[in-house]
Amino acid sequence: MKLELRGITKRFGTFTANDSIDLVVEPGEIHCLLGENGAGKSTLMNVLYGLYSADEGQILLDGVEQHFDGPGDAMEAGIGMVHQHFMLVPVFTVAENVMLGNESTAFAGQLNMGEARAKVQEIAARFGFHVNPDSVIEDLPVGVQQRVEIIKALSRDANVLIFDEPTAVLTPQETDELMEIMRQLKAEGKAIVFITHKLREVREVADTITVIRRGRVVGQASPTSTDAELAELMVGRAVELKVPKGEPQYSDSLFEVKNLEVTDEAGTVVVDDVSFSIRGGEVLVVAGVQGNGQTELAEAIVGLMPPSDGSIMLDGKELRGKTVRRVLDEGVGFVPEDRSVEGLVGKLTVAENLILDRTNDPKFVKMGSLRLGALEEFATASVDEFDIRTGSIHSPVGTLSGGNQQKVVIARELSRDLAFLLASQPTRGVDVGSIEFIHRRIIEARDAGVPVLVVSTELDEAANLGDRILVMYHGRIAGIVPADTPRHELGLLMAGITQSEEVA
Repeated sequence: MKLELRGITKRFGTFTANDSIDLVVEPGEIHCLLGENGAGKSTLMNVLYGLYSADEGQILLDGVEQHFDGPGDAMEAGIGMVHQHFMLVPVFTVAENVMLGNESTAFAGQLNMGEARAKVQEIAARFGFHVNPDSVIEDLPVGVQQRVEIIKALSRDANVLIFDEPTAVLTPQETDELMEIMRQLKAEGKAIVFITHKLREVREVADTITVIRRGRVVGQASPTSTDAELAELMVGRAVELKVPKGEPQYSDSLFEVKNLEVTDEAGTVVVDDVSFSIRGGEVLVVAGVQGNGQTELAEAIVGLMPPSDGSIMLDGKELRGKTVRRVLDEGVGFVPEDRSVEGLVGKLTVAENLILDRTNDPKFVKMGSLRLGALEEFATASVDEFDIRTGSIHSPVGTLSGGNQQKVVIARELSRDLAFLLASQPTRGVDVGSIEFIHRRIIEARDAGVPVLVVSTELDEAANLGDRILVMYHGRIAGIVPADTPRHELGLLMAGITQSEEVA
């Protein structure tokens, strides 16, 4: 089935998310839609899937114009979507999820579960998925859950398949398996739209690449294009994808975590007997699939989540048990995982956000009042030094783009005298150009002799920034390895497979 989008425009108030976008996807083609977060990719696919209505433009399937009032209409027309965040009911079985919304009945109005199981088995056998139709979703690994999403789409005879950032929660091995599944679907004649911002994946499977920037198509590229060429199309300028760094020059500073244990509100151990150390002048990256204890580890270090056991030491001083305020006063810089929730106050100005954790600094506050002159001077210098794109230091920080909001957080934390830097998902949701800048500033902190801990789910980022990589799995350390460890070995650790188990 051939898919055509002609002049698709979608507005939200005065903001134009999609601006006259044209796209053609042929049967048996993997068409990659490449662009940074916020470029308009997912909005376009939500229009195609019936979740949004276009303000202008046409959707055609095999030359016939379509009008969708919801996802049900899109599915009926032969369009399936595999979402970044799975649309599955965790307590239902695989067969029940596949049947959901498309139920068939047998005798006396009973659901025909036998038909649903047979459908799952038939599709699974066709693609070698090894999925048990009676397995409960919440008991399945993430990669298998994604296969269930694919089975669900195929069970409704989808001929156009949309994969929206499908590798965000997968290990490298699971990503490779998904690429192979996409090739199989292509061989069956499916038209595939693959949305991503990961250049490696684009070049691996795409037949055609369309690049979107700020809601517009800015060009098409060949899968043989280099990462640098694709990045330049995405950003609009040349980008240095790998920040150069020399060998670590160690200082006397030392950050240590010993036998750390953290339990959540339900009493589940989410960080389990974790120990590591970081010398001044090196970067340790904590890697792993999201949800394996990395978030809780970071929050325990800065005092947001109390450990139930263990020790957190910075240059011989115990941080465990201190408030967040006192931890920061010890010289800890903290770039939180979610800038909008923990890093910034959207209604406050750029200038005010730049001193959120320095309100007890006499440089900026005297007798309970802001020293406006000092604040303006500091904010103006920070905006210039950290290349924060804003109309004014008095603009609400919530009006800035995601990348520039993240630069405000980075500027605030790196403009202090640091004894230790913790950066959690430092480049999540920012464009390639901002990633380049943030990586450079983190390496500068490392080269100044600061111990640096980075938490990241992006393996390319881990390799670019790290001197060593610590992989977490189910709250425990699966391994601590050099940054140049091959991706497949990191992927095994991310799946909880140690070298001894691999040999066995």
